[in-house]
This record gives sequence, structure tokens and C-alpha cells, in this order.
Amino acid sequence: MVVNRMILNETGYFGKGAITEVANEAKKRGFKKALVVTDKDLLKFEVATKVITILQEADLAYEIFDGIVPNPTIEDVQAGVAACKAAKADYIVAIGGGSPIDTAKAIGIIIENPEFFDVISLEGTAATKKPSLPILAVPTTSGTAAEVTINYVITDAKNHRKFVCVDPHDIPVVAFVDSDMMMGMPKSLCAATGMDALTHAIEGFVTKGAWEMSDMLHIKAIEIIANSLRQSFAGDQSAREAMALGQYIAGMGFSNVGLGLVHGMAHPLSAWYNIPHGVACATLLPLIMDYNKDFTGEKYREIAEKFNIPGADQLPLSEVREKAVSAVKQLGIDVGIPQNLTELGVKKEDIPQIAKDALKDVTTPGNPRETTVEEIITLYNDML
Repeated sequence: MVVNRMILNETGYFGKGAITEVANEAKKRGFKKALVVTDKDLLKFEVATKVITILQEADLAYEIFDGIVPNPTIEDVQAGVAACKAAKADYIVAIGGGSPIDTAKAIGIIIENPEFFDVISLEGTAATKKPSLPILAVPTTSGTAAEVTINYVITDAKNHRKFVCVDPHDIPVVAFVDSDMMMGMPKSLCAATGMDALTHAIEGFVTKGAWEMSDMLHIKAIEIIANSLRQSFAGDQSAREAMALGQYIAGMGFSNVGLGLVHGMAHPLSAWYNIPHGVACATLLPLIMDYNKDFTGEKYREIAEKFNIPGADQLPLSEVREKAVSAVKQLGIDVGIPQNLTELGVKKEDIPQIAKDALKDVTTPGNPRETTVEEIITLYNDML
């Protein structure tokens, strides 16, 4: 017997102005002092300050921890735990993309489960006993869906690897998905996070753990992203709002059923070369879609239909699969995604070890096609 599980936020707010509810949620939950977890750029460009101003106007106490970098490390998390303790915060307001929200999750878990202070012991499905310190999550990118997932990713810089933590205790209690918070994204970040969201949707759609409810979420996310990312990349706010919703819907799905080889191969690339996660995923996505195509049943036909490919419902399966892969590849090209790994600084001599890391990644077993380290080496080499 198969038992499927769905874990989602207690509450979510969506649309322009959603952040105005941050103070109301903090007050009605009886919170006293926040640790605001964000990064220096979001403060510098007055994105995070939109939320901080709301806290100030509501006379809610807070302290700021802005020591977040892309691909946050074990040491970043530990510094955040120290800041949270020093502030005597009873909740966290996480503002940013995947890096601040992932770091906030790790901080919140360790505050309530201090035996995991080494961070590394949280890898995989750690047996934490208590829910995280409550997190109010405000995403500033339309891609990672960290505000609705039970996953977070931390970098072990000493060993050149990223590790995934999967814990129902870490999910933010409230998410505020506000397109106004995403309008400041540079085009490159809009592209990378948008393609990351598409990767979540496609991998979640074909992963081994997929089922009817997750399929419903993922195919809708694919439809929204396929029809909004180009316009969002061009700066259209209505498209940014659509992308904000699409990436969240994808997160609702993949958080509960897992991913696959795209993420398995992307994580070590980010760990070895500090490549932004979304860029790594986006570059690899068409290649792995092609690799998996014969193991996906009719699902690529559904993807093709959402990409508005003429006659997708009538074409032979082999042809419609090719067209689905081509449509995803073209979308990446249109929004400026690098089309090879050499451009990202990947070195051929590193690939055998990177491939071993990819095979061991927690997301790889969800791939619909079984793989080997030799096949992963070939896939990396094909992208040089």
C-alpha cells in the first residue's frame, strides 16, 4: 500500500501588497521579537526594508542578520544561530531568495533542536524532535519556492559539496508571496530563478514519487511558467506576479514528492564552482529531459501542450517528446541561460569526482531513469 503525504504552510498570502499582512500575523501569533534574516544587497537596494518598515510601523521589535551569501555555508548557519540567540528572538522573518530562506530554516531548526548545531547532521532526513522557531517567509525571487517547501540546501565548503535537508519541521508557518518584492530582480536572476521553478515543476512531474495531486500542481505550474517567464524576464509586473504563483505551486508539489537528476547534478556544480543554483539547473534541464524521455510515459505530451506546441495531442509520442525538450531549451535560450558548462567554468578533469557527488545526492534517486556514475560522467561531458 502506498501512502502519499502533503505538507504545506499553515497560511499563505498572495498578490501585490501581501507583505502588509506580516505585522498582523506576528501580532496575532503573540510574537515579541524577530530575527530578520536577509542579505546585504536586499538591504542596500531597499527591498528588505519594505518589510522592515512594516515591522517598525507596527512597533514590532527586531534585529537584523544579513550575513547571507549565495550558496550559504555551515558557518553562515552557525553565525545566524548565534545572532538569533543574542537577539533573544522568538520568530524569524526570512526575506530573500533561496539562500536567506534556506539559512533561516536551518537556524530555526537548530534553535529548537540544539543537538544539531554542527549543521552537517541535518543532512537527509534528520530526526529532529521539535518544529523550527516560527518562520514568516517573504520571497524576493520567483523560483526557489523555499517559502513553501520542507527542504533546504547548505554548502559544506570544506568538502566542496552541497547537502539537502528534508524536514517537515522546517516549513515556514506563513508565506507572503508579493510580486512587488520581486520587481527589483535583475534580468539574469529572473531568468535563473524562473528556470529553476520550471525545473522543479518538470522534475516533480516525472519523479518516481509523483501521484495525482502532485501532478495536478506541477502541470499547472508548467503552464504558468511556460506562458509567463519571457514576459517576466522583460520586466512585466503581471508576468512577475504569475511567476510568483507558478513557482509557489511547483513548490507545493515537489516538496512532497521529490526531484531528480537535474538537481542531483546541479548541486555539486554549485558546491565546486559557486555557480548559482538556478543557472546550473537551467543549463542541465534540456539535457536531462532528453536523457529521461523514454521513461516518462505520456507526460511529455502534457508538457508540450502547456508549451502550446501545435498538434501536441496528436503527434507520435517520440516526436512530441522531442518537441517538449526543444521548447524547454528554446525558453532557456530566450532568457539568456548558458548552454554549456565550459561557460560556467566547469573543468573536465573535475568531472569524475563531481559525478560521484551527483550520484550520491539525495535528489538523484527520484529520477525516473536509473543512472550510473559512468552515465553521469558522459552527461556532464556532453555539456562541456
